Amino acid sequence: MDLMDIILEGECSSELPKRHNEVYIKRFFPKDDVHEEELFFTELEVHTSIEHDNIVTLIGFCVEGFEMILVTEKCSNTLQEYLGNVRTMRTLTWEKRLKICIDLAHALSYLHSEMEEKKMIIHNNINHHRFGWDENLVAKIDDFEFAAFLPPNQNDEVLCKRTNFESKYHVDPEFEKTGKLKKESDVYSFGVVLLEILCGRYAFDQSYLNESEKGLVHVARQNFCNGTIEEMIDLILKEETGIKSYNPNRGANKDSLHTFMKVANQCVAETQDHRPTMKVVLDELKKALIFQVCEVRLCMYS
Repeated sequence: MDLMDIILEGECSSELPKRHNEVYIKRFFPKDDVHEEELFFTELEVHTSIEHDNIVTLIGFCVEGFEMILVTEKCSNTLQEYLGNVRTMRTLTWEKRLKICIDLAHALSYLHSEMEEKKMIIHNNINHHRFGWDENLVAKIDDFEFAAFLPPNQNDEVLCKRTNFESKYHVDPEFEKTGKLKKESDVYSFGVVLLEILCGRYAFDQSYLNESEKGLVHVARQNFCNGTIEEMIDLILKEETGIKSYNPNRGANKDSLHTFMKVANQCVAETQDHRPTMKVVLDELKKALIFQVCEVRLCMYS
């Protein structure tokens, strides 16, 4: 079944959609921008090709003249709203942050290597705007308008010239320089988000720009090489880790932190060949969670 068959089936279907408390309505304007129609159909094709617990669900769409609309489920919390806000970040314990990261890694690993018929999707626009989670702390990825499909037996890259990026601080430098988009480009962008979650600040926070015009990644790399990466950890996590014997459910286990920081640093390696796959990233994040959960249980029963 091709995309047009899916569209016609969707227009003719009389089934009532599952109810959602909140939805996200996204309008495209092909009349004003010739690229908008392509972006609409790219995102629609992604949503009709995948089904995953950690990817937002398509609820409906409209194609009528110049009117193109997608309706998807809306997460009640977004990473964008939390970063840099002391009050909201304080509600995210280290264990919660790990679980959010693991959910997102699950989604990217699925897109990169676990789809049927060995197809691959590169998201191509990963940053803190793309991530959110519901009231049950199930994290999800959205917005696939810049996604790239790689069919079976094709080289693991695609030429994709883009000049406008929502956040240049999340863009793979090798992709930006060569135009060669690979799944490692998503890995880099995800690594930036991991560092943002670790540090509790946006990648373009002024404190990082004061040290380097490249922002968080460049500063984190330098600190990692100097053995001072722990100095960049979110102050809230530092405080909670320092008193974890009194509040084990909030404090961060050292082994858990180090495992997380190591894989985040590997994700943002300068060259694509030196970055891990999302499967490896997912396994390391799970390992970090195991260290954390075991520490909490030991504190509870000691």
